[in-house]
Amino acid sequence: MHILIVGGGNVGYFLAKRLNTHKHIVSLIEKDENICQMISRELDILVIHGDGCERESLEEADIKHGDVVVALTGDDEDNLIICQLAKQLYNISRTVARVNDSDNEHTFSELGVDIPIDSTEIIAKIIEEEVSFADFVNLMTFKRGKLAIVRVDLDKTSPVVNKPVKEIILPPDSVLVSIIRGETVIVPKGDTLLQERDDLVALTLVENERQLLETLVGKINE
Repeated sequence: MHILIVGGGNVGYFLAKRLNTHKHIVSLIEKDENICQMISRELDILVIHGDGCERESLEEADIKHGDVVVALTGDDEDNLIICQLAKQLYNISRTVARVNDSDNEHTFSELGVDIPIDSTEIIAKIIEEEVSFADFVNLMTFKRGKLAIVRVDLDKTSPVVNKPVKEIILPPDSVLVSIIRGETVIVPKGDTLLQERDDLVALTLVENERQLLETLVGKINE
């Protein structure tokens, strides 16, 4: 894929580094010239010193051949404008935007951003939900709040431990995306055995979250 990142801060830099390592075509736009020079020295990607809200910078970063645009600036208005330009002028199929102010997440969704990522909300959920549900964290919702990405931590009491993935009956419209085992990320296959202390990442409909949790960790006692 050809991925354009706008914003070369820590998140933008490490995202570009990861995607480039995975053999994607990555370009990046950053306003700060010093940051541009640093990223250019360290990563073999196209780096543009410019403003992602301006067509000139977007086109210089080859947005016309882009598949995904990721807006990661510290300004919500800029991130929204970048995504709208990408959609309306360049027909980009997927836009991802960082939401700095949680109050703006609904606006991002309503105005067509495919995946608004509220990092504050994600961190808050991890903190708050692990207090009450240590084995289940809703990391993100998208597609107008209909889909959720969740993380489930398996312990020795989980009914799916030591079972192959093909034997686990998940709720409708749910899929197991990855297994995090220590420092290793595993793409699940039918004969992959789930183990105690695995962290599972799954995609599900929001209304099926509880059913998914009970399938993976057992009945919830409230």
